[in-house]
Amino acid sequence: MSMRLYDTARRDIVPFTPNEMVLMYTCGITPYDATHLGHASTFLFYDILQRRLIDLGHTVRCVRNVTDVDDPLFAKARELGVHYLDLAAGEEARFNRDMEALEMLPAYSTPRASSAITDIRKFIGLVLERGFAYAVGGSVYFDVTKVPTFGEVSHYSHEQMLEFARQRGGNVDDPQKRIPLDFVLWHPSADDEPAWDATWGAGRPGWHIECSALALRDLGTTIDLHGGGSDLIFPHHECERAQSEAATGETFVKHWMHVAMVFKDGEKMSKSLGNLVFVDQLRTLWDPRSIRIAIIEHHYRKEWEWDESLMPRSSARLTQWVASVGGTQSDLLDSVRACLDSDLDTPGALALIDAAAANGADVSTSAALLGVELLTPVGPR
Repeated sequence: MSMRLYDTARRDIVPFTPNEMVLMYTCGITPYDATHLGHASTFLFYDILQRRLIDLGHTVRCVRNVTDVDDPLFAKARELGVHYLDLAAGEEARFNRDMEALEMLPAYSTPRASSAITDIRKFIGLVLERGFAYAVGGSVYFDVTKVPTFGEVSHYSHEQMLEFARQRGGNVDDPQKRIPLDFVLWHPSADDEPAWDATWGAGRPGWHIECSALALRDLGTTIDLHGGGSDLIFPHHECERAQSEAATGETFVKHWMHVAMVFKDGEKMSKSLGNLVFVDQLRTLWDPRSIRIAIIEHHYRKEWEWDESLMPRSSARLTQWVASVGGTQSDLLDSVRACLDSDLDTPGALALIDAAAANGADVSTSAALLGVELLTPVGPR
């Protein structure tokens, strides 16, 4: 048996047929605030993917990074008057508590960007040596004109790429760049930011290079599946692919998978807008299993809007599932597996479980495949 998953780069639902060992990289958090429902949604769908792969007999090696060298973290630390690493450590701990409460499978590794400075400097040196980058004014930029396939992950137009780069920290108006879409690999640090020595000038890495260095260090040259939220398609993942393949000369990622955004009040949940639903607050009111169910009621590729009816509905669903334990046996599990193999159709899987529970069937095994253990005590955590 094999799964079929949508591949962002190929723009189609295609077979996902990795070897026994599955190498997976998911872009993690920048730890400067609490985990919100959008974060949880992203990581939860990769958790369910891992569970099904393990169910199929695979071993999954999933790396989820922590971006502890980045502008938003420094800005928040500056605002609070604390050291950026202290802020990062506290928020990473809070994030881990949320993930544990939601019964996420532990990652193979959760490396920090700050742990990879040596790897990053070597990576940049290699890209420079191969003629894919240029140094100017203490910064190093990747030259996207050297990569004819640049844009083949996102398939965005030139205008769209410029707009997303502008929105997502790309600094397209940087006068040192040869063209606006070139992106930074290394740049000088501000006075209150960390800095490391490098042959092209003291400073710190750019955002994109951190994930490339960590992925290559912890997983090797080619990854089976790379994921994150859909807002990372461009510029982050497009730039990751370009610079990684420039450095190695080999395919960086076989399959690109992205999870759609969660909205509240008509806008994407984001820290900048403040329209957030925090997981640590939700789980003081609701059983974490209800939070899992609330999220996977939606398909991973479809944007959805938070509303206040979602948690009561999910709690009632959980109650019905728990009441089914000890009921009749059925062939439900194979049907749920088939849903997950069809582009991770969690709404379809939930509908099957609902119907079986309503008919008196024990749904505990099928729920467990979705990470919902029905035999544990009920209540907030």
